[in-house]
Amino acid sequence: MLLNNNVTEFILLGLTQDPLKKKIVFVVFLIFYLGTLLGNLLIIVTIKTSRALGSPLYFFLFYLSFSDTCFSTSIAPRMIVDALLKNNVISFSECIIQVFSLHFFGCLEIFILILMAVDRYVAICKPLHYMTIMNKKVCSVLVAVAWVGSCVHSSVQIFLALSLPFCGPNVIDHYLCDLQPLLQLACADTYVINLLLVSNSGAICTVSFAILMLSYLVILYSLRNHSAEGRKKALSTCVSHIMVVILFFGPCIFIYTRPATTFSMDKMIAVFYTIGTPLFNPLIYTLRNAEVKNAMRKLWSKKVISEDHR
Repeated sequence: MLLNNNVTEFILLGLTQDPLKKKIVFVVFLIFYLGTLLGNLLIIVTIKTSRALGSPLYFFLFYLSFSDTCFSTSIAPRMIVDALLKNNVISFSECIIQVFSLHFFGCLEIFILILMAVDRYVAICKPLHYMTIMNKKVCSVLVAVAWVGSCVHSSVQIFLALSLPFCGPNVIDHYLCDLQPLLQLACADTYVINLLLVSNSGAICTVSFAILMLSYLVILYSLRNHSAEGRKKALSTCVSHIMVVILFFGPCIFIYTRPATTFSMDKMIAVFYTIGTPLFNPLIYTLRNAEVKNAMRKLWSKKVISEDHR
């Protein structure tokens, strides 16, 4: 398919072409990316080293932080470096790799969020059978299924991207490679491919969002039978999850569930779920979760004590 294309590289226009604004983009998004790495890696290390965080919820949170780290890394480093360059050229192969990684880790995050909702449903609605249902083997299988599903989804995106013929122009008015901006450059009728895109990415986003919201409504409804203390703890956890779901799915649904048209706000909305969400997730889960904060304090105190003994 690639041999039929006259285009071997693309030019990314980025967020702005203004030299001063590009420097601001470089500084701001470098800080955001370093914050994303620090926050998510801290959660990963804390969960791996803390015995208190051995429940299925934190098993899934580990993979959520991992997917956030990889998701952001597939986009942010190139975006930051491009802000310093005059001509931002990306080869066809690199573009396809970015499409794959963007959709793979994005879809993995969606599936992990669904697994976290299932975990909260079982914990709150079936508390006596929680450890039996959500045992380590079951959780590992569910995560493995999420990885396979993400691979299938991203492979479909690659198939759609490779089926597009490009004969010029090759300028992408975006800071990343994705199917939506690539559809604008294809020199063929893209109606069917756009329909497949909506039925694939759009359906995953919309259906997953509906399932998540429905599951949390059921959870919140079932809390009426719990004690005041139990309700408070469950509400704190569920509110954190709902905030993450809305922050991630809102922009995704806007981007992937509409015809192949572009709006001036698309790039900023894409920034929100590609850069913003991986940055906000660690803050949301740590600031509203006493167990994670306590485990982080213990991890930090152990580090300080070990350094004092040297």
